Amino acid sequence: MSEQNKAAKIRRTQRPGAGHGPMGMMGGGEKAKDFKGTMKKLLAYLNVYKLSIIIVLIFAAVSAALSVAGPKILGNVTTEIFNGILRKIKGEGGIDFTYIRNIMLILLAIYLVSSLFSYIQGWVMSNVSMKVSYNLRKELSEKINRMPLKYFDGTNHGEVLSRITNDVDTLSQTLNQSLSQIITSVTTLVGVFVMMLTISWQLTLVTGLILPLSMVLIMTIAKKSQKYFKQQQDYLGHVNGHVEEMYGGHLVVKAFNGEKKSIEKFDELNGKLYATAWKSQFLTSIMMPLMNFVGNLGYVAICILGGYMAAKGRIPVGDIQAFIQYVRQFTQPISQIANISNVLQQTAASAERVFEFLAEEEEVPEAANPVKLENVNGNVEFKNVHFGYNPDTIIVNDFSAKVRSGQRVAIVGPTGAGKTTMVKLLMRFYDVNEGAILIDGYDIREFTRGDLRSMFGMVLQDTWLYNATIMENIRYGRLDATDEEVIKAAKAAHVDSFVHTLPGGYNMVLNEDATNISQGQKQLLTIARAILADPKILILDEATSSVDTRTEVQIQKAMNNLMKNRTSFIIAHRLSTIRDADLILVMQHGDIVEQGNHEELLAKGGVYASLYNSQFETAS
Repeated sequence: MSEQNKAAKIRRTQRPGAGHGPMGMMGGGEKAKDFKGTMKKLLAYLNVYKLSIIIVLIFAAVSAALSVAGPKILGNVTTEIFNGILRKIKGEGGIDFTYIRNIMLILLAIYLVSSLFSYIQGWVMSNVSMKVSYNLRKELSEKINRMPLKYFDGTNHGEVLSRITNDVDTLSQTLNQSLSQIITSVTTLVGVFVMMLTISWQLTLVTGLILPLSMVLIMTIAKKSQKYFKQQQDYLGHVNGHVEEMYGGHLVVKAFNGEKKSIEKFDELNGKLYATAWKSQFLTSIMMPLMNFVGNLGYVAICILGGYMAAKGRIPVGDIQAFIQYVRQFTQPISQIANISNVLQQTAASAERVFEFLAEEEEVPEAANPVKLENVNGNVEFKNVHFGYNPDTIIVNDFSAKVRSGQRVAIVGPTGAGKTTMVKLLMRFYDVNEGAILIDGYDIREFTRGDLRSMFGMVLQDTWLYNATIMENIRYGRLDATDEEVIKAAKAAHVDSFVHTLPGGYNMVLNEDATNISQGQKQLLTIARAILADPKILILDEATSSVDTRTEVQIQKAMNNLMKNRTSFIIAHRLSTIRDADLILVMQHGDIVEQGNHEELLAKGGVYASLYNSQFETAS
């Protein structure tokens, strides 16, 4: 599966329900193991953006404060209209439209400034959140390249992708939305409460009696719905995973008549998803009607009490209208603050996962004074090498061998003998536990990893091609190669002969999994890439295992030209392909049990002879 597909799968399976929970809650209930410690790390990371964040908080507070002042000023307009009508009835004058016009102009100015401040803080915060996302993804990407392969051997690839996509997205959304929302909600809550008290403490008290009922409803429904949103997230992930798995292997499903079983499995998962999604959405949908019902009870009480107080002349009519607006504004920030507390938990969990990854142990540092070879001859020596992926389980025991420059060395043995492991050690994907590997007399640990790996060219059994043209895929072997050099390498690898039969030729774009060409053609492209790289040492790991016999003959001819004057390591199960090797190393249980050329090893009648004869008998 391509990395793009994996990333897309992670986004689909790990972010369902985001933003659809109660009061806009994100789905999921993951919490950080160390909330305070993680938030301290996050604040320290954001310290570089301190000035921008302070500006955001100030502008958000001013914008909220100006919005709070609006209803009170608008109430003065209502009061003037009411009093003006009364004066006209009494014959004492009428409505003062000049006063109303001035008030409306002031109100328009206040709302314009509030909107401007809100826009500025939103723009600044978006800029900060995007920079944080950019820098975190950059750091994570660079970290991945510094991580040892043993980490990825023990960690699901989707887990790593999730940290780059899902977790960084969560942090970005929190910074972009929740940070300014916190200050806006708190400012609005305090400002509205103060304005309500300035109008009437009695009406404020009535509102205060209604609020606990609202809070109980919010917390109860939120608690219940959160459980179902978490289940919805899990089941949506299962459904998406099943669909992608079945689609990816649809040929096998059809070949073994697995459609019925696949549909039954999908129906089961879809049914569970339906049940949890229905409950979560239902609980969310009843939130607003219940809140409106409670709010309407408050409005009724305020209107009755306010009307009585206005009739007694203890409060202007316009203040009742302003108070009702404040009550409506008062419940919204409470809901937002309840939501933000949940979002902050998720943010801390995401930040914790990101910081944990950034703190993971990295590869052994490069040598302080690395060796630089002017010319690489290609002499390789394995000197008493001991290695185990787990230090408690050594799988390569006292491995020693000398390979002269230009020799073709075949490494053979049964599955699990340690053949590919030796190649990984040679290229320093892993470091040996004991002993040393030497190139031209220098320990490979004395080279930088970049210099060491530039000496090698690799052709693996598992082809790796990416979503680009055939020309670009071959050029990956040497990025500064000209088109002519690419085509020359393609001809040497017998790629040119089939490329012209494809639509677009060298400019044909391979799809994400390169399924628009055959497996053999994919292998030939990787061989052309290795030829273009022009390496000093060549590694061929089952390079011809995926091609037909006729193509294999072509490849062998190309390989013979490629391997001239180069040290070559050939890993092969088909022993017929390595009969011409200068040296054959026979491995078993991590040890070299036999060394020699094809005729010598057959004459010994040992492990190699047994392997060769068994293949010959099978072929016969």
